[in-house]
Amino acid sequence: MTNFLLIHGSCHGAWCWRHVIPALKLRGHKVNAIDLPSHGADGTPICEVTLDLYAKAILDAIKVPTVVVGHSMAGFPISRAAALDNRMIKRLVFLCAYMPREGMTLADMRREAPYQPLMQAVVKSADGLSFTIDPLQTRDVFYHDCTAADAAYANTRLCPQAILPQETSIELGAKYESVPKSYVICSEDRTIPPEYQRQMAANLPKEDVYEISTSHSPFFSDPTGLANLLHRIAG
Repeated sequence: MTNFLLIHGSCHGAWCWRHVIPALKLRGHKVNAIDLPSHGADGTPICEVTLDLYAKAILDAIKVPTVVVGHSMAGFPISRAAALDNRMIKRLVFLCAYMPREGMTLADMRREAPYQPLMQAVVKSADGLSFTIDPLQTRDVFYHDCTAADAAYANTRLCPQAILPQETSIELGAKYESVPKSYVICSEDRTIPPEYQRQMAANLPKEDVYEISTSHSPFFSDPTGLANLLHRIAG
């Protein structure tokens, strides 16, 4: 049995794991998923959201040794959490996620990718503090292999994403480096280019890099397969 903590990506919330949580529990694991500050049911104002606030929310949710799974942008806050306090983090799993490098921002890494498939769908707020995703484009960029019902469910729950955490340079260090890491590449991803995912994962041991044939949202398109893979990683 493994304790899992599941962390959502940009504009999402704990709701995105609704199919994966029961699938992991069926395999004998304990599972928790949280809303990061200003996401889902969390009422933190956008103007107060920082990368370290994300990291603190993650650490506050860890009570026992835990495998922490971060989807997409959550690669940064799960890494920062490990950098601050790795004592209860057994492993970091990057699910088609940004795997940070010292001193980089998430926005730096996004711009480093060979192309920017998400940017055509990004709508920046008038005050410049956040962005949303054009609801007419979410199916194409996030959910192209998901059911219409799941895509519709998600579209009514997507929220504004604070920009500051993604423009903050990350500090990592020895605590982060010492935590075991796995990477799950999504080969049909239309948000983070799969070739860039492979580049980010290139320095990990080969046995810690996995590839699945899904979109950016395997928690909807293949929750059983994702749960099986997480079970294998935990083992």
